[in-house]
Amino acid sequence: MTSIEWCRNADGSAGKSWNPIRARNLSTGAIGWHCEHVHEGCRNCYAERHNEKRFGTGLPYKPGHRGDIEIYLDEKTLLAPLGWRKPQRVFVCSMTDLFGEWVTDAWRDRILAVMSLCPRHTFIVLTKRPRRMRDYFRARRDDEDICLGIRPNLWLLVSCSEQKDADEFIPLVLDTPAAVRGVSCEPLLGPIELSRYLVTGDTRPLRWVIAGGESGPGARPMHLEWARSLHDQCAAAGVPFFFKQWGAWCPHKIEPGGDLGGDVHAGRVRIVHPTGQSDVEVFISTGGRSTLPGSLYMARLGKKAAGRLLDGREHSEWPQGAAR
Repeated sequence: MTSIEWCRNADGSAGKSWNPIRARNLSTGAIGWHCEHVHEGCRNCYAERHNEKRFGTGLPYKPGHRGDIEIYLDEKTLLAPLGWRKPQRVFVCSMTDLFGEWVTDAWRDRILAVMSLCPRHTFIVLTKRPRRMRDYFRARRDDEDICLGIRPNLWLLVSCSEQKDADEFIPLVLDTPAAVRGVSCEPLLGPIELSRYLVTGDTRPLRWVIAGGESGPGARPMHLEWARSLHDQCAAAGVPFFFKQWGAWCPHKIEPGGDLGGDVHAGRVRIVHPTGQSDVEVFISTGGRSTLPGSLYMARLGKKAAGRLLDGREHSEWPQGAAR
């Protein structure tokens, strides 16, 4: 099961995470996963944190560690979806990237074959390597078992944290065959303009947008306007929008020299400008002020307390249907 909000099933129950690509530490025998950073959104990767400190190989997600591990396809996990009788939304390779360089095409073929045998489930693939994903599917364009047979239940998403990520990744996913193409803007680290990717003539190239702030150690705050803008762009284009979370930080009204109370860890806040120009940590006792218009105070409350309300309500929209 997974607690990820956008992976919840249609009836509100928790969906599944599915991680058939595993890694074994050659020195210790510890089993976990492997991945490697791509862009700034990877800096505080939750999967890396789990793999390094709690449940995995004990190694960070760095290319140099490929020689320290054995990466393999876990046969038992591979076949697990065949036994899930109830329709599930499934986050594929939540602890790694299905299109990482360390994953062979033969393994991908087998993973996608399982998807094709489970039309009752919806498989959601999130990648930071859309060029490899596009090239993989292009090479199998005529293979009905791999490509056409799985498209109705395959959603392909790219992970973007900043505008440069979106401009590089989204054209590639739009050039890839899938039932649903989307973008996950999490952790959202700056303003992202998606309008040109949401509506083209009478079509909607992107059919789903997810947004969320960063949580966990070292989390960076997300400005309200970044999330609000994505919602408004989606509303204008008629594209489903899902606001996953504020993360560790959320907007908080602070009076000069005021006190936020005990709900803020160590009484710390940050000042964030909507353009991303300023991200200054201050203490309440200083009465710190930002000189940049549009700046916002963000308080570190933790993920649970910060919640997932945007402008006073939840935004939990999923794509409808799976038209090609």
